[in-house]
Amino acid sequence: MEIIRRPRRNRNTAAIRELTQETYLIKEQLVYPLFLLPGENQRVMVDSMPGIFRLSIDSALEEIEACVLHGIHSFILFPAVPDNLKDTNATYSYQSDCFYLESIRKIKQYFPELCIITDVAMDPYSSDGHDGLVEEDEIVNDKTLPILANMAVAQAQAGADIIGPSDMMDGRIGYIRKELDKQGFHKTGIMAYTAKYASAFYGPFRDALDSAPKKGNKKTYQMNPANRREALIEGNLDFQEGADFLMVKPALAYLDVIRDFKENFNIPIVAYNVSGEYAMIKAAAKKGWLDNDKAMVEVLLSIRRAGADIIITYFAKEYASKIH
Repeated sequence: MEIIRRPRRNRNTAAIRELTQETYLIKEQLVYPLFLLPGENQRVMVDSMPGIFRLSIDSALEEIEACVLHGIHSFILFPAVPDNLKDTNATYSYQSDCFYLESIRKIKQYFPELCIITDVAMDPYSSDGHDGLVEEDEIVNDKTLPILANMAVAQAQAGADIIGPSDMMDGRIGYIRKELDKQGFHKTGIMAYTAKYASAFYGPFRDALDSAPKKGNKKTYQMNPANRREALIEGNLDFQEGADFLMVKPALAYLDVIRDFKENFNIPIVAYNVSGEYAMIKAAAKKGWLDNDKAMVEVLLSIRRAGADIIITYFAKEYASKIH
């Protein structure tokens, strides 16, 4: 047959396939989430996330050291706060003796060269389990902002390199940026959870932190999964308010939104490969329904191909140890 253009020629051998590969994923683009507990010598498996643990600070330091040996240098931290430390105003989040703040201080003491990203939202510390302040069954926006700012400043004082507001309150990026600058933290970055969708894929994460809402849901502040253009509104607002990174969460069901962000904003785009996306692969692999390592690589490459510059993923340590 007279076929002039044969794309298969560029797939003919392994060497040619390597030569023509368009998308690459390196470990330096990965951020590893860690769940932190108070106390000592704690290493508690998250049942719905095989291979992922809730860690006391001593155990977390050991985990970080193991990750560093594999070339992982960026971590995002989440606190599993006991119920007796929670209240409606999340006041424990910015108290000097908060175990989460102490954990940040210790990590930066032992690993000053690492990038430590923190989480800013009320839900881990709130007796209501919501990301914002609850008054008469309503999540009130503007009264939440000072609480988030107090939390952000406390985390910056503890040594956080990047603050991650995950709450989805309107105006919080500008409010936090102004307060950080006022307190002298001009170098502390903000990674905005810009397009955080009201997703079914967060279940295992909420198991890990025991932070599900006690009443109602998060649909008045997290985005409708059906909406795409709305994400650009959120992106423009966070960009104008001073965000240094824009995040899309979850990743796999929102690859189109990742691409939109990449094409419209000239700052780093982050994708969060969330707990449910991780758990699905682990569960299917355990059943023998798919190959864990191949599925892991394919998923992470798809997120990079969509346009993510940085990927937060529970696969980070595994990918770095197995693939590179």
